[in-house]
Amino acid sequence: TDAEVSTGKKTFAEVQTERLDQAERTVLIKCPSKLNEKKLLQYLSSHGNVKSHFFFENRGINALIEFSEKSSIASLQDAVGIPGASEHHVVPFKSRLFTFTLKNPVSQHMEETPLHLSPQCHIPVKDLIQKLCLADSISSQMYILLNEYQLTEENIKLRFLACSLVRDFTHAYFPDSTVKPFGSSVNTFGKLGSDVDMFLDFHDTRKHATKMKKGPFEMEYQMKRLPSERLATQRILSVIGDCLDNFGPGCANVQKILNARCPLVKFSHQPTGFQCDLSVSNSIAIRSSELLYIYGCLDSRVRALVFTIRCWARVHGLTNSAPGTWITNFSLTMMVMFFLQRRSPPIIPTLDQLKELADEKDKHIIGGYDCSFVSDLRKIKPTKNTEALDVLLGEFFEYFGNFDFRKNSINLRKGKEVNKPESSPLYIWNPFEQDLNISKNVNQPQLEKFIAMARESAWILQKEDKTQQMINKEPWGLAALLIPFGKSNSSRMKNRMKGIGSETIRSLLDSFKLNNANSQQKAVGK
Repeated sequence: TDAEVSTGKKTFAEVQTERLDQAERTVLIKCPSKLNEKKLLQYLSSHGNVKSHFFFENRGINALIEFSEKSSIASLQDAVGIPGASEHHVVPFKSRLFTFTLKNPVSQHMEETPLHLSPQCHIPVKDLIQKLCLADSISSQMYILLNEYQLTEENIKLRFLACSLVRDFTHAYFPDSTVKPFGSSVNTFGKLGSDVDMFLDFHDTRKHATKMKKGPFEMEYQMKRLPSERLATQRILSVIGDCLDNFGPGCANVQKILNARCPLVKFSHQPTGFQCDLSVSNSIAIRSSELLYIYGCLDSRVRALVFTIRCWARVHGLTNSAPGTWITNFSLTMMVMFFLQRRSPPIIPTLDQLKELADEKDKHIIGGYDCSFVSDLRKIKPTKNTEALDVLLGEFFEYFGNFDFRKNSINLRKGKEVNKPESSPLYIWNPFEQDLNISKNVNQPQLEKFIAMARESAWILQKEDKTQQMINKEPWGLAALLIPFGKSNSSRMKNRMKGIGSETIRSLLDSFKLNNANSQQKAVGK
């Protein structure tokens, strides 16, 4: 049932290519409320074989239809009309988004059939906690959480379709361009409901290299020249942003944020229901997505532990969707990876070990940084470590509850604790841009709150009497860790703070009070 890992041993690039190709053969239909599924599919089949389909709810019933052949879409588009301009005038852009209504609703609604709707968001934390209490072990609780939160096959198809629909716009200017998702949509750690990060890519390197060698001339396009790559990026995104804003069906709240460190266009894609961030190709971000994809595919415990720790951090207000001094999900994920590299025997290899396994085609030097690592999962030896997930969860809290953050930094290349190169409270080496700290934003109070929560969680797991709690119908195991640690144990929390700098304790306890109020709402709202 594990959609994301059922990819087997395909490389990251193979999965991407397959998904992008699938998305090109896909359309999205807003359906009438009284629908006969068989009739819909029967009609669509007159345009070509329907390879797969599913229904989902988003301002009404929608159907994602994947055809076997791309030509079926053109055939369907030929049969679709332009909306009548009675009250609105339309922008006549013909996309792959259609609305179907019944020509003769009265006679047809007798044949309505119940549809199976694919969920596109995860259940609220309070419902999750109830499910967890019914499990028989902490390990199975962690797998339940993973199954509830991870991206489904259907949701992944919808993400790639959103990218493919944006690509239809970029094609008008740049026929070779592709729009691909990166980050959590593709790295196997994406959670239902998360945004879609997509980037615009112009590198169609394969076609060129060979052709250019022929003939007696050096040949190149005449192209507009600009003083910097950044300016080119800003101009391209500005125009694409305007296109989406002015012509894109269902593209709303388009914001161009062109002066950011990484210029981007934010918009809400109403037909698929996603919040999207579009930027121009960032090769290092793609390498990070692939690295996490490899770690996520190597061992099923990796993803179960990451999803659990992220959910735990969210409930306790350690992470936040707004930018700030909180630990980010990316930093947290890297901390879990580091912890798994430190186990004995290690559960996942270090980045240096993955680099040693790389062959010629895996060589990537980006902006002077060596970003090479093996892409073929079959070359990586499976771990000999057999520790159960519940053990790993407790050990994770122990490890970071007692980690010497003042002196040491976290380095995934070496899989070792290394002296901090500078004094940021939390120092996690960027795996590729070796001079950057990916957690530079985290301040001392936030780090100390993390340490206190980790210690408290380790303590709860050790002291726990599962049978007694089950008899009393109290949340146990992971469920007990996903309830904000409230007033009942704040005196114990003060003890957890011993040995933590007193200057931040006050601000910390204040933030607990604040978070108890907030995290209930947040946990439910997210």
